[in-house]
Amino acid sequence: MLKRAMILAAGEGRRMRPLTLDTPKPLLQVGGQSLIEWHLRKLSQLGIEDVVINLAYLAEQIIEHLGDGSKYGLKIAYSQERKPLETGGALNHALPLLEGAPFLLLNGDVWTDYPLQQLVKMEPLLSGAHMVMIPNPRHHPMGDFTLHNQLIRPQGEVGEPCTFSGLSVFDPACIARYPDRREKFPLREVFDWLIKSDQLSGELYKGEWMDIGTPERLSQLNKMLQGR
Repeated sequence: MLKRAMILAAGEGRRMRPLTLDTPKPLLQVGGQSLIEWHLRKLSQLGIEDVVINLAYLAEQIIEHLGDGSKYGLKIAYSQERKPLETGGALNHALPLLEGAPFLLLNGDVWTDYPLQQLVKMEPLLSGAHMVMIPNPRHHPMGDFTLHNQLIRPQGEVGEPCTFSGLSVFDPACIARYPDRREKFPLREVFDWLIKSDQLSGELYKGEWMDIGTPERLSQLNKMLQGR
């Protein structure tokens, strides 16, 4: 079973302004707690022990709020970036903290009822990276890739068009081996590279999922959680 997770939380959240002018996006409140705390509490319940969080924008607020993770039953390590390094650069920068073992990778600004225990238990099956995909949402109708026989394929190829959910299991060796890794680059480059050697598997999830990218979606999620 996986024992480590990484949460991507360094962005400025520009589409969430004015809410993020003074508050980092991961600390925005929804359903009585911050977005990132929903992730942390769920990870703790699943048996995750160590969490790496990359930070850049208003990093001090996040560190002060979350501390060392002990109040969530976790050990938190912070990968601080002087400026946001994009998703691929973030993983490259955090490699020393990931210690070479496969880990659960989460976008800090997604909400889903996907059963994360399925990912936590899949380490022995990993041969690169595994992505949870969703049907293309209205705000992203073209999608990111296609899914065929449990393998991620390039957009437009045979298979079902789909969008990356922001949930994945990653072997850090994929980053270490990537031939064009540099200080700042998108993780999409690594995905495209893994596809060429059939090392990027995937699954389609059709349950609840939301990209909390705008104040309207944050309000929508708040209403949904309050109604439960």
